[in-house]
Amino acid sequence: MPFRFSPKEHFALLSALLKWSALGAWVGLLSGSASALFLHSLTFATHLQETHLALLWGLPIAGIGIGLIYAHYGKSVEAGNSLVLETVHNPNAAIPFRMAPLVLISTVITHLFGGSAGREGTAVQMGGTLANLATSPLRLSPHDHRILIMSGISAGFGSVFGTPIAGAIFGMEVLTVGRMSYEALIPCFIASVVGDTVCRAWGVGHTLYSVTSIPHPTPWVWTLIAISGALFAGASFLFGEVSHAVSHYAKVGIKLSWLRPFVGGIVIIALAYLTQTRAYLGLSLPLIAQSFTQEGVFWGAFALKILFTAITLGTGFKGGEVTPLFCIGATLGAAFAKATGQPVAFFAALGFVAVFAGSANTPLACAVMGIELFGTGMAVPLTAVCILSYTLSGHRGIYLSQRVHTPKAHSILIPHGLPLKRARAGEMEVTPPRFFWHRSAPRPPEEQARNDSDPP
Repeated sequence: MPFRFSPKEHFALLSALLKWSALGAWVGLLSGSASALFLHSLTFATHLQETHLALLWGLPIAGIGIGLIYAHYGKSVEAGNSLVLETVHNPNAAIPFRMAPLVLISTVITHLFGGSAGREGTAVQMGGTLANLATSPLRLSPHDHRILIMSGISAGFGSVFGTPIAGAIFGMEVLTVGRMSYEALIPCFIASVVGDTVCRAWGVGHTLYSVTSIPHPTPWVWTLIAISGALFAGASFLFGEVSHAVSHYAKVGIKLSWLRPFVGGIVIIALAYLTQTRAYLGLSLPLIAQSFTQEGVFWGAFALKILFTAITLGTGFKGGEVTPLFCIGATLGAAFAKATGQPVAFFAALGFVAVFAGSANTPLACAVMGIELFGTGMAVPLTAVCILSYTLSGHRGIYLSQRVHTPKAHSILIPHGLPLKRARAGEMEVTPPRFFWHRSAPRPPEEQARNDSDPP
């Protein structure tokens, strides 16, 4: 075959690279600055909460305030992360700008008064909102609008955790279970890297956790890694189901939306005094740090963090789920290591990312995040537990607006593009699994047609 060169093709590629690099950098600049403002505010609020313990008694009143704000001004953005994901799936929709200031203020208030919540949800919502701003002035097409929102998700995630590569992958992976959206690769990567750089330039630092002892990969160690992966999947499943159950029963039992966080605040205060500790309030960063020490933590710490966080978020307080998931995974991994006589920090690191992988259905982003945080020496076990947790946690998750592209097992039949909320409700068919000694069953016609129409 003769040498071929197409100037038009390469000009189009260069144009796309320049276009999406510029847009991604702009989104990263906005999102990184917003994340810096948010993280500095969160640090200040957390410091006040830890030094003025009586603030916890104001949590129910703060809940009423958050509830009233969203009841009067935030009904259109109350869905939070689900709204951001829905906007990507339906690019003709738009994200109201009010989402960014409302979620920032309400999340800081939640932490100031001791609610158990995270920070990723706030950063992702702000990133998506700020990315959405460029759509109208630039007259972007629905397709370009969709990609820009994805870059905002990446910028928010990468900047708030200081993991730019994981942030880029997260924005492409979180939308659809079983599919990566490579069309957004350039802007997601640029936005995440620029967002992280800008956030650090504003003086934001990130907590570092050290894993000094990595066990030799013997068959017994790999067996323990596999068992821990199954436990992390169970924790992912439990967190999602408890959170959704609390939200459901709160809405059924308490009709006034502003009254739900008031009741939730009272329950959180009661739990704090029943457990006689404040370790499960806020981000629980000291509890995570303790999980990486050889003495470890109380074996039931992961269950208590699930309970505190599910009640906080399920009753209407604002914040993310990811940092609590880090805590749940790290404490569970530390408890497992203590029970089996293994290095505590090693299994705490595995749990740190694996529980999140199962809850968010983002195994690749979580594995890369673990490598960025804990080093390449952990790459293989981190990836293994993320895959196990993702697979065994089922078609559940914290983001019910995710859509299913590829089911996690061939014997599970789920309509293409079905939202996770409906899959969780049982709109799927599970056929008897077929092993290698059985003849393969013919695929349903709709699945065959769908796979044939998918791009290679």
